[in-house]
Amino acid sequence: MKNVTLLAINHSAMSTVASEQSAFENILSIKAKTLRINLNKNIYGTFAEIGAGQETARQFFRAGGASGTIAKAMSAYDKSFSDAIYGIEDDGRYVTQARLKRMLVHEMNLVEERIGRENNPDYLFFTYANTVATIDFSKRYKGHGWVGIRFQLNPKQKEYDEIILHVRFKQNEARLQQETLGTLGVNLIYGAFFKHSEPRELLKELYDHIDKDTLEIDMVNFIGPSFKGVDNRLMSLQLIRNDMTDAVMFGPDGNNLLPAAVLYKKNILALRGSFRPVTKVNMDMFQKSYDIFIREQTVEYENTIVVFEITLSNLKASGEIDEQDFMDRAELLSSLGHTVLISKFQEYYKLVEYFNNYTKAKLGLTMGINNLVDVFDEKYYRHLSGGILEAFGKLFFKDLKVYLYPMKDPETGQIMTSNNVKVHPRMKELYKFFKYNGKVMDIIDYDPDIMDIFSREVLKRITNGEEGWEEMLPEGIAEIIKEKQLFSRKILAEKEKA
Repeated sequence: MKNVTLLAINHSAMSTVASEQSAFENILSIKAKTLRINLNKNIYGTFAEIGAGQETARQFFRAGGASGTIAKAMSAYDKSFSDAIYGIEDDGRYVTQARLKRMLVHEMNLVEERIGRENNPDYLFFTYANTVATIDFSKRYKGHGWVGIRFQLNPKQKEYDEIILHVRFKQNEARLQQETLGTLGVNLIYGAFFKHSEPRELLKELYDHIDKDTLEIDMVNFIGPSFKGVDNRLMSLQLIRNDMTDAVMFGPDGNNLLPAAVLYKKNILALRGSFRPVTKVNMDMFQKSYDIFIREQTVEYENTIVVFEITLSNLKASGEIDEQDFMDRAELLSSLGHTVLISKFQEYYKLVEYFNNYTKAKLGLTMGINNLVDVFDEKYYRHLSGGILEAFGKLFFKDLKVYLYPMKDPETGQIMTSNNVKVHPRMKELYKFFKYNGKVMDIIDYDPDIMDIFSREVLKRITNGEEGWEEMLPEGIAEIIKEKQLFSRKILAEKEKA
């Protein structure tokens, strides 16, 4: 019997290996991808690469047949030459999205000026560009860069399509980072021409022949007529789902943002929640904590960012991620003018660590009583060698303060605050230490009339078609939910089928 079981296990394992091997074999080699582009008589464009060598162009030259594809390949390494070609950046920085966009537009204009359409009516123009800083000699800065392509899929297309990425390198040698960049560039160009109709697959295939441990893609935007049906917030979500990055951010306009650029040297106030839907309580928590935060001695209004954060685990609360549910939440937060962060950071200390990568300024966390109780629960830190003390060292070590929103006890009606919150007996003294040192501050001017509002109860009423939930939400939100049938489209569709 044991032998039969082992045989079955071995057969299953071999089937899995065979399946993985088959999937790997179906991935086109980098040479095959470059050749398919080089041998296409209509794909024609330029390469402009700054900071990490001409690694992508090199792949096309090595494959052969590049003369009909590459109009020009260049590197403007010297800043003076770069400024003369692309102009001077106001902030003096060269590895930026603005610089990449200048490069793409400038190079495409040159292609149009120099290549007459009358003799080349079927040409599909493209320009690929990157501006990159690889790892420095001190090894302190790992390196990062912007990579993009501007292209057309129809020679009569007036408006160009664009795909723009931001990447972070994890390798410890500049040479390895350069090689990774070259492979990524080929994958991007190939994807633009042959996977544009499947942006999700295009994203996945950016990692063809690249180990995810060597490269992080933390921002992507699809722009142009071919991507009118693509919501870049959903593309952001794919980056996290595919383990390409730990956190993504998008603004009120729905476009993806680079967290590093938004958070850099900023005072940050973060509010975590499900926002399913966003309620008056959520907005009261935000507004009252913001009023306190902005009055802190070291906080300047002009240098402050508020982030509404949703964890991936929250998006998976009902099983697999429901993308429509995610979009409904995003729609409402965006309509209120807020910046949203989606992260993998289930524990607060990981979120704070993430913020500390980009700023040493003041940090504030707005949370309810239940969240604070969870923070002081040891079970969340068993995987750490230093346990809860290690986590708290990372959480409270920096200039951070927790703004605590009260909660009404559903059984007794008592208002729970930092003074009567019940943490585990073993954590009492630790909690007192942080409270005494001003790391926990009560929000005292809260609105007592909305204490009984809970997102889950509002959602239940919406999905059940009940009345009376509208006044529980911020002004204008109920109208959006009704007009666009948010949180109820799937249920309505199921009822129609029945």
